[in-house]
Amino acid sequence: MAAPGDTAHGARLILASASPRRRQLLDQVTLPPDLTVPADVDETPRKGELPRPHAARLADDKASAIAALHPADFVLAADTVVGVGRRILPKAETQDDARRCLELLSGRRHRVFTGVTLIGPDGRARRRTVETAVTFKRLGETELATYLASDEWQGKAGGYAIQGLAAAFIRAVNGSYTNVVGLPVFEVVSMLAGAGYAPARSLR
Repeated sequence: MAAPGDTAHGARLILASASPRRRQLLDQVTLPPDLTVPADVDETPRKGELPRPHAARLADDKASAIAALHPADFVLAADTVVGVGRRILPKAETQDDARRCLELLSGRRHRVFTGVTLIGPDGRARRRTVETAVTFKRLGETELATYLASDEWQGKAGGYAIQGLAAAFIRAVNGSYTNVVGLPVFEVVSMLAGAGYAPARSLR
């Protein structure tokens, strides 16, 4: 049996991300990356940059950085951004960050954008940006304090993880659920197949 990552090109699949959630989502659909190489890029939004183009640009930057090191392989990169109107919410690094994000999201609808870039051994870049609308219930102070005490918000875009305790806050999800987790699986599977990446155990 061919090992995961064996293709007609003999090329590997490299995930340009440190996110364990993205790795788990790829594992779930039998597309485990052969190597995980986080890309060190500046994620600061440019002046006036909107959430959708910001996510797309960072995915491009990450993929390009790692593809330059591994030109013979498939490099997959993604970046997930939570947007409220024109505003880009940060990845929460402190409890104050998370509180500000959650108070802004409370009782309202917001959008989650994930930019995905796949660069193949042929050097061609394939790109998608996927959008999901998420509606939060109105959060009470006790709910907010309990969630903040969990530390589950750390490093999460918008200060929450939909696959964890924050699932209790979600009234509606319109669009791809896995996109909110961090990787739109349907689109990624299609991109990999279209690029010619076909490990023996993939779902096609």
